[in-house]
Amino acid sequence: MIPIYLCDDEPAVRRAVRSELEKEILISGYDMEVVCDTGSPRKLLDAARENGKRGIYFLDVDLKDGKYTGFTLGQEIRREDTRGFLVYVTAFGELAFETFRYKLEALDYIVKDDPEEMFRGIRRCLNVITERVQNEQEEDRPYFTVKFMDTVRHIPVDDILYFETGGKSHRIILHGIKGNIDFTGSIRDLQKSLGKQFLRVHRAYLANVSHIRELDVRDKKIVFTNGEECFFSRKVKNELFRLLDLSLIHIS
Repeated sequence: MIPIYLCDDEPAVRRAVRSELEKEILISGYDMEVVCDTGSPRKLLDAARENGKRGIYFLDVDLKDGKYTGFTLGQEIRREDTRGFLVYVTAFGELAFETFRYKLEALDYIVKDDPEEMFRGIRRCLNVITERVQNEQEEDRPYFTVKFMDTVRHIPVDDILYFETGGKSHRIILHGIKGNIDFTGSIRDLQKSLGKQFLRVHRAYLANVSHIRELDVRDKKIVFTNGEECFFSRKVKNELFRLLDLSLIHIS
């Protein structure tokens, strides 16, 4: 969950911004939460440091504080949270260029003279932030690359259920959430390259442990999250027990 911080010396503005944020988070189902609502830059910084997560910061420019303006507060936030999202909500539209002078890389600069326009700007920011975070997560996901016929496919590793040796020599069938792919390969080589997330559960199967829903001990079967099944050998039973929650073990 992404924490949201507000800093504005006008309580009425903070209440309005917080109300709009919480309404939009609820309506859109964003994985966010307002964790700090204050007129004090120091309290915001303390809260952000204690939380320690990448955050979203809605800041006024004129904070009427002896030490901090919105811009110098933004600089301090940048030192602590280099990837956080800074949004300025202020009456001083002509100062927008100052965010560049202070090298703040602010996401947006919203003028609060018109409440409806301000609320639209807040909603726009939350949508943009959500899209950026989702894109970053996609880019960070590990992929398995396989040549399929005349094309090269990149399959997210987390979308793979298991690999199975095919009917022909050196043929492998990838069983994935979105379908199967038949390609040339070796279970042994796959096991080396994919790491601990995949376990050689049988001579013919390499299973993604995170997708195992339950074990049928009597029939020596693994049941995956989509209902597909494969066999496991007696020699890996204890290893499977160790890796899985015992509530997943089905004995009949």
